[in-house]
Amino acid sequence: MADVENVIIIGSGPAGYTAALYTARANIKPLVVEGFAWGGLLQQTTDVENYPGFPEGIMGPEMMQKFRDQAERFGARLLTEQADRVELSNEPGGMHRVWVGDTEYRARTVVLAMGAEHKKLGIAGEEELGGRGVSYCATCDAAFFRDAPTIIVGGGDSAMEEAIFLSKFSSKVTIVHRRAEFRASKIMLERARAQENIEFLTPYRVSEFIAGESGALGHARLVNTQTGEELDLPVSGTFIAVGHEPQSAIVRGQIDLDENGYVVTESKSTRTNRPGVFAAGDLVDHTYRQAITAAGSGCQAALDAEWYLRDTPEVPTPEGMPVGDPAEAQWASLAEPAS
Repeated sequence: MADVENVIIIGSGPAGYTAALYTARANIKPLVVEGFAWGGLLQQTTDVENYPGFPEGIMGPEMMQKFRDQAERFGARLLTEQADRVELSNEPGGMHRVWVGDTEYRARTVVLAMGAEHKKLGIAGEEELGGRGVSYCATCDAAFFRDAPTIIVGGGDSAMEEAIFLSKFSSKVTIVHRRAEFRASKIMLERARAQENIEFLTPYRVSEFIAGESGALGHARLVNTQTGEELDLPVSGTFIAVGHEPQSAIVRGQIDLDENGYVVTESKSTRTNRPGVFAAGDLVDHTYRQAITAAGSGCQAALDAEWYLRDTPEVPTPEGMPVGDPAEAQWASLAEPAS
């Protein structure tokens, strides 16, 4: 039988590495299945200027390397591979199973920190100009576009919130939406319309991002969705606000999710509906989605896991039985020899 871990952390980024740091310092010896793209969305970010403790700012990949190094320094074991599937026990004190390829790992607690991915437009220039004019977070990057023309792509409340924040910095913000009607609430639309430097351009979609002479974003090519007319819009920054996709597929059907796929946790804790399973970071947060809030929830998940291990006796599992299997409760009767 494989050794049983105290805690397995699935995912990296600020939430996963903070959970790893706290559980490592508590001598819980965490195993972190950090994924191939370790570091989360901050690996795709250039300057980070709003994380406390870095007055001069820091590059996103450098910051995540520091998070990773600090967790490893205190004993976190990092597995740079992808978790393929899980089987989560529904019994307090039961064992949870995590597969990485064909290798099975077992744990008394699991911290889910797989994060969320930005929904992308999937158009020419989007990947190439990421971090060079194309962004997905105005709260993170608006200050880089002070007194410059920018656009927001999207039509929901998030797009309006991003536009209002961006309007404090940009000379002009143009909200581009493919339909004439917006999905945003009336109050958010009114707030956006009240800003003198916010304009609306509908019904248009962005078909391509084009670099300028400097190599950064110079133009956005737009297409009228009704007439097919093309329009080249000079712009220094584009913020894409068409939603996020929480990376929760691996636990779908085992953990309570909301209608958008975010993991549901109890009250202000990180506890899920499965005993010994906790969730943190952008996997649960569809409101703030900041590095510092993700790190804070990673700390909470680590403490919740530590307290669970302290207070919950381990359920003994007979040798040879599949840990976490719903049939465990009936193992004795199943194992009785035939008379």
